[in-house]
Formats: sequence, structure tokens, C-alpha cells
Amino acid sequence: MMQPKEKAMKTTLAALAMLGLLSPGAALAETNWSQVDAAIGKKAAVAGSVRRYGLPRSDLHVTLDDVTIKPGLALGGWIAFEPTGQEAMMMGDLVLTESELNPVMRSLLANGVEITAVHNHLLRATPATFYMHIGAHGDPVKLATVLRDALAQTQTPFEASAAPTGEPLKLGFDTAQVEHALGQQGKNNGGVFQFSIPKSEPIRAGGMVVSPAMGTAIAINFEPTGDGKAAISGDFVATAKEVEPLLKALRTNGIEVTALHNHMLDDEPRLFFVHFWANDDAVKLARALRAGLDAVHAQAKN
Repeated sequence: MMQPKEKAMKTTLAALAMLGLLSPGAALAETNWSQVDAAIGKKAAVAGSVRRYGLPRSDLHVTLDDVTIKPGLALGGWIAFEPTGQEAMMMGDLVLTESELNPVMRSLLANGVEITAVHNHLLRATPATFYMHIGAHGDPVKLATVLRDALAQTQTPFEASAAPTGEPLKLGFDTAQVEHALGQQGKNNGGVFQFSIPKSEPIRAGGMVVSPAMGTAIAINFEPTGDGKAAISGDFVATAKEVEPLLKALRTNGIEVTALHNHMLDDEPRLFFVHFWANDDAVKLARALRAGLDAVHAQAKN
């Protein structure tokens, strides 16, 4: 049982965190994150106070329009934690097959994790994949354990990826021109050129500002398909007023809209996520995507 002095200290720290008088670093120190790593079975990538765990479905062989989808293009599940005083906000996006969907949902709901969305990101893909967005607030070690137990009913791999050696995988298209067209800086992640672009306005959920690393940033991914071409996928983050101009900008420029939906339930402002697909000249597609960025309020490149 918690001693009165310990209980008083935890209550005081929680109150300070809520008032913004406790720094993220101090809140972070209250959790033994090595225990969270152990519960999930891998190390986190740290961005500020957010700890994010990649859960790519490298076990799946998914094809779409004769393109073999790499995990970094459209099969990159993840889970992230952001400290809130003595506890943490958890958000994530799990990539699941049709047969995995209900067992995972049943397990998560039975253990206090909220399901905030279930939907497609791709069309015509074989096999079909589904994306389950989740959220919870509590002890991150317990939440990590609940997540790992739920995903034990899937084939999601948890072993650490081999460290890259030698030169990065060549992309086969002009990344400098793609960056110039988008006005953003990308990174080569295992042969997929990725962009993560925060919204310009702050996003809140559960009464607190949500970091871009928790899933509120625009994601744009390029997977090379040869001869300077690339398949593109990802999602734009739009407010209600931005949705129609965004859809028109993408469709006018030859980009297929594959899904429109929410990821959260209590976000402010209300956000809609627009997923897309195309396979064409990479620089041409970058210029088309720039029209989409111009339709939403995204942060300019630093």
C-alpha cells in the first residue's frame, strides 16, 4: 500500500504537471522507461518527451498495382507515450490483417484501451490490411503490457531490426528535387523517402497539447518503383474547412484519395486524415503533393 508521504508527493507532482509547473523532463523521470521497453520488447525512439515504438509489419507481403509495399510506405504500425505527470498518454496505429482485427480489439477493450478508429488506408491491396487507432491514459508499463498481450494474437514482429550497414539503399529518383518541390526535408528510411510535417496550429486531446510525434503530423512517403518513379502513400491532416480544398487539389493533380476519416475522438480542432496513393514520376508527384500541402496549414521547413 502507498505510504501517506509517498501518496502526498505523487499528488503534488501530478498537480504541478497539470498546472504546467513541472517540466516534461521531471515528469519523464517518474517513469522507469526501461520497464516500458521491456514490456514492449524493443527500444523507443525519443523525440522530446515522446517515446515512440515502431511496429512495422515486415512479416506481411502486400502488393498494390504490382507494387510490393514496404513497411515504411504504408505498413508502419507504431505506439507512442507522452508523460502527463505521474502517468502517460498513449496513442498508436496498429496494422492488422482481417483475421487479427477482432481478437486484438477484444483484448484491448477488455483492458482499458480505447479504440478510436478502424479503417483502410489502401485500396485494392492484397491481402487487405486494416488500421486500428488506439488511445489510453495511465501507467505506461501497464499499458505497454496490455498492448503486447493483445498483439501476441497477431504475427506482428517485435525483434529489433538489424542495424543498417554501408550506404543507405539507393532510391533511384532525385530526392533534392522532391524536397524542393515539397518545400520540406525528407529522410531515407530503409529505402522509403519519408516526410513528417507538423500542422501549424497546436492540436489538443484530453485537455493537453499533443506532440506531432503522437500522430498529428502530415506523413508523406515515397517508395521507388524504377526509372525515376515512386509509389506514394501517407496521410494529410486537415481541419473540416480544409478537407474539400485538399481533396480537390489531390484529385486535380492525379493523386487517388483512398480514405477520409478520423484518428481521434476528442481532438481540438477536429481533425480529418486524408490518405492517398499514386505511382508516377517522383518529382511530378512531389509537385502534386505540394498543392495538397498548400490547401492545409502545415509548418514551413525550418
